[in-house]
Amino acid sequence: MAEFIDFEITDGVATITFQRAEKRNALKRDFIAEILQALNQIHQDESVRVFLLKAEGSVFCAGMDLGEMQERATAPDKEQQWQRDSDVYCEMLTQIFTLPVPTVAVLQGPVLAGGVGIVLACDIVLAADDVFFALPEPMRGITAAMVTPFLIHRVGAGPATYMLLHGGRVAADDAVRFGLIHQTATRDELERKSVELTDSILTGSPRALAITKKHISDCAAEDILQQVQASIRVSAQARETEDAREGLAAFLEKRKPNWMKEN
Repeated sequence: MAEFIDFEITDGVATITFQRAEKRNALKRDFIAEILQALNQIHQDESVRVFLLKAEGSVFCAGMDLGEMQERATAPDKEQQWQRDSDVYCEMLTQIFTLPVPTVAVLQGPVLAGGVGIVLACDIVLAADDVFFALPEPMRGITAAMVTPFLIHRVGAGPATYMLLHGGRVAADDAVRFGLIHQTATRDELERKSVELTDSILTGSPRALAITKKHISDCAAEDILQQVQASIRVSAQARETEDAREGLAAFLEKRKPNWMKEN
């Protein structure tokens, strides 16, 4: 039985719901393993016509579990551990992005760091009108390397550069303008809007939708998976630096980081 997600397939709709609300749905390796197991089942189930990604709690996903990342920093094989973390995260994004059915992220709360990558791997984003996005990795001494190809693919280099470098919050209105969010709703209306969007997708021909998804990928995303693969090493390398160790420690200790000066 899954500990971190709820997974169901009902009437052609596959739904994964994050259930680690007490930790802001932060991603740890076991959490990602459960997501991958469910995604593998969806890939193999020809009855699935739509995939919904949801979450419980006040935050949709806070990114990687920084406590677990800090533990990696003290492991004797830390480089291999960081590489493995990057590998499984990349695999999750790839599995979502390559699903042959329309994929919808339904955001009830903010999305941060690695959580942004999960949302960007989906085709359509429906969000509560008070959510925000943030990529605070530089403030932690690390990078959003594997998020970057998906971000540029979805919103273009201009908004991506702004988000990746300034690290602050991007409110829902700006996220709509950037193209991160396709539709907003009040929190009270979010579930109804989700059902309406799903029903609208289900009116389409499954074969036509699959062909459309492949054509979009052929036209606009030809190299994205190769770019994400190339980003694995960048992500792992960033975690090996003194700044990464200091940034993560400062975050967990709730203090300002003391960055190393370049020689």
